[in-house]
Amino acid sequence: MKRLQKLRAFTVLEMQMALIISALLFTALLTALDTMFKGYETNADAASSNVVTRLVVNRVLSLVRTGTDFRPLTDDVLDTNENPVYADFMEFVSLRDDDGEPVEAIRVEFRYPGEGAQYRVWGVGEPEPELGFTPAGNGELWLVRTDLTTDAETESLLVGNVRQFLVTLRYDIGPRLERATIDITTEPQQPESVALSTDAPPQSLRMVASAMPRRIGG
Repeated sequence: MKRLQKLRAFTVLEMQMALIISALLFTALLTALDTMFKGYETNADAASSNVVTRLVVNRVLSLVRTGTDFRPLTDDVLDTNENPVYADFMEFVSLRDDDGEPVEAIRVEFRYPGEGAQYRVWGVGEPEPELGFTPAGNGELWLVRTDLTTDAETESLLVGNVRQFLVTLRYDIGPRLERATIDITTEPQQPESVALSTDAPPQSLRMVASAMPRRIGG
């Protein structure tokens, strides 16, 4: 008779080692997938912030092209220390009636949540005025429409998480606005579900664009 061959099975130790290795591989796979999804979420949010910022800049510039009577003004357009004017807000007449009388004004202003707009203005070579408080975070860009016949205001948030907003207004004799330049820096809103393992801030987006009014006016 043939002698039956004795089959060798896994020992308890070998089974434990196999389970440990499988668990480590599974954990590494889940970590890689989690990192991939968080990276996708962060990139998608950054792309969305990029698009929103560009749309906001284009919208503001389109309003500038049809605006008149811009503020803040310079006292002397021939003084290179006062012209151009730098500010963290801008306002102008956006609509007139058939008689040419202003009926609507628009104000674009930079605010810090809980503090409101500061309406800071400074000239060439002058330091940017201090805020008088320490911002708790980034600010927001708001658009305020004023009905000049009733003084009623309606406001809307243009974009949040704004790190910096600067308006440069260059005037010609009149004074009449020659060119308005917008310099805005935004940062993508970090999703609450994403925790970065670095202290480095999210990649910011800076846009600088100019427009000239089409109408003859201030």
